[in-house]
Amino acid sequence: MENKKLQSAIEQWEKLQPLSENNRDRLSRRFTIDFNYNSNHIEGNTLTYGQTELLLLFGKVVGEANFRDCEEMKASNVGLQMMLVESSDKQLPLTQNFIRTLHRTLLREDYTVYRTLPGGVQTSYVIHAGQYKTRPNSVITRYGDRFEYASPEETPALMADLVDWYNQTEQEGKLSPIDLAILFHYRYIRIHPFEDGNGRIARLMVNYILSRHGYPMIVVRSRLKQEYLEALHRADLIVGASPADGAHASLKAIRPFHKYMTNLIAKEVTNDVLFVTEKAENIWWYDGERIVFRTPSYGKILHELRIESKATLAYLQTEIGINRSAIQKILQNLQEKGYIERDADGTWRVFITPSM
Repeated sequence: MENKKLQSAIEQWEKLQPLSENNRDRLSRRFTIDFNYNSNHIEGNTLTYGQTELLLLFGKVVGEANFRDCEEMKASNVGLQMMLVESSDKQLPLTQNFIRTLHRTLLREDYTVYRTLPGGVQTSYVIHAGQYKTRPNSVITRYGDRFEYASPEETPALMADLVDWYNQTEQEGKLSPIDLAILFHYRYIRIHPFEDGNGRIARLMVNYILSRHGYPMIVVRSRLKQEYLEALHRADLIVGASPADGAHASLKAIRPFHKYMTNLIAKEVTNDVLFVTEKAENIWWYDGERIVFRTPSYGKILHELRIESKATLAYLQTEIGINRSAIQKILQNLQEKGYIERDADGTWRVFITPSM
């Protein structure tokens, strides 16, 4: 772990330990929404950030929400909680069975995928929850070339190697937990052991390793999806196309992905430190971004909406002391950003988190 920003962030984080119960709860709530929203959004889930929060924290479905996406998001959160329980037992080694169980939890059940081949021929195949792939899988990169993952025949042995390597390396302490998490992610992705859900499992496993060693967990933001995939691709070019080489890649060989991930972890940990330590009415947080409002009225309106969910323009004008047109403009700006929503019955929903 040579990244100076990362080392500094980790040192600042360690100085804050142990966290108060209130700060642990605030971080847990924020991470639950951020992780599930982003990890699923990367894979095409259509729920908004606000819909994700209402679904996972309050069990409510609002607006036009796809049923399958809702079920997928709930299963994702169950998988996250399962991972946290598993990572808390430091004496328990990683097993293939846990990874397959995690996959079964995320996918919930077997399902059929239908495809139209060139020429209009219809085909279908079954995705098996919790079972390694039975069909070859590959990806078309943004450069147009096809990249093959491990074959179904290779997969069981490569996964056995991966899990054995992880347990032995962890026990020997040859790599820092952060380097171990990054390398595990890369090797796992090069195997791509399942027919669906591999990215979600990889991101859960990074946090399994970080959490297991007392490090704060991180979120790969969906808005940075292309940077994330590009870092993986640049590492692939160095490692080579052979799935076996990818499944046994060295930390040095994956340096573009390692650099990307260490920078990402440094930023995520720094934000966790700021989230816990900064206390100001004008500083708020939304999907991993630190929002600083230049006008005090924004923070005041948000605080009022959190207290009085049925607040009217007249109420806000009385409490804040600015004219209605200014309040309407602020509310419109907050709604356009996704920070707040208003239900049909006039109830305000606030999805942006205060620093106080």
